[in-house]
Amino acid sequence: MTASGRRLTQQDIARMAGVSQTTVSLVLNGRAEGEVRISPETRDRVLQVIRETGYVADPAARRLVERRNRIYGVFTYEAVFPAESADFYHPFLVGIEECVEEAGCDLLLFTSAKAQQGERRRIFSAESRIRLADGCILLGRTIDREDLSRLLSEGIPFVSVGRRDDAGGPVPYVGADYPPAVRALVERAAALGHRRMAYVGAGQGPESYADRLRGFAEGVAAAGAEGLHLTTADGLFDCGATVVFAEELADGVAIAEAARASGLDVPRDLSIVALGAPTRPVSTDIDFAGFRIPRREMGRRAVELLTHVLERGDVPQELLVCELVEGSTLASPA
Repeated sequence: MTASGRRLTQQDIARMAGVSQTTVSLVLNGRAEGEVRISPETRDRVLQVIRETGYVADPAARRLVERRNRIYGVFTYEAVFPAESADFYHPFLVGIEECVEEAGCDLLLFTSAKAQQGERRRIFSAESRIRLADGCILLGRTIDREDLSRLLSEGIPFVSVGRRDDAGGPVPYVGADYPPAVRALVERAAALGHRRMAYVGAGQGPESYADRLRGFAEGVAAAGAEGLHLTTADGLFDCGATVVFAEELADGVAIAEAARASGLDVPRDLSIVALGAPTRPVSTDIDFAGFRIPRREMGRRAVELLTHVLERGDVPQELLVCELVEGSTLASPA
């Protein structure tokens, strides 16, 4: 405040520091503009005046300059708070919240886009408020390609959690690097003596499923083993496979229970590898071999990449390493 009680302005700071208001603005925003370069001495003088006066930039004015509200949105294609999905989505949300807080921004969860019966949520609807946020993080195993195309064509800043194929242009994303993780698990199985391996799961639809199956096929080929792709576990026990790679952990649990009910020992008669975290409700104490999806890290990195999109206008695409888990369900065949 000034002696008269009036709120200090950038003009006041500029006058006290003997510089232009533009220089003060550039120092406050931590950036240069065009050909303007601020010397360390000038910057230090401006910061000294700010410290001595206790000046705080007016948030509303700063938003107008930046054309940003400092609000990051999160849009989820599936409900994330019911108990059956909380275990899967919670680490993503923790990472997102942590990083948004560190950035000094607020988080807005978009929930107004109601799904029609038998359908999933859509970003764009009569209720859509997606533009309230500076940018948006998308969460969902499957993300609608029409939504992605419209986000790209309308220039709405966003980052997808999970790798996405092009949708009329490259999609900004942070995902888990599934193929090398699955290849490494196939290599481990081959080293233990498994020669006939099965993959159970769709292997298509969501990019994450396709990436898992691709890693399996590449690993089997590199090991000189025989690989089978089964969309369901029907016929698994009759196909001669000594190890099965379950696309979903819930399927791995069901296979283990069915194997034991049939008198098979896990892992001596049938090894089981679970490819990731549970996306469907499942209760088990089985210590599966597999890998850990870096969900919390992906949430944090999604916020950082969204900041890059907002500040630079680029299209970042990153894949994070999955950590292998030894587990007790993978062993040499009998």
